Amino acid sequence: MTIRLDEEIISYFKTMSSDTGIPYQSLINLYLQDCVNQQRKIDITWQQEQ
Repeated sequence: MTIRLDEEIISYFKTMSSDTGIPYQSLINLYLQDCVNQQRKIDITWQQEQ
C-alpha cells in the first residue's frame, strides 16, 4: 500500500521515533489505530480570509 504524507508529518513522527525507539511507520500506524478505536472525527474548518 502507498500513502502520501507531507514531509512535515514524516519529520514529526521520525522525531517521535528517535525519542521512543519505535519505528516511525509503526508510530503512524499506532496513531491511526487510536483514531479508529476512539472513533475520532476530523474537524475540517476553513477560516475565511479577512
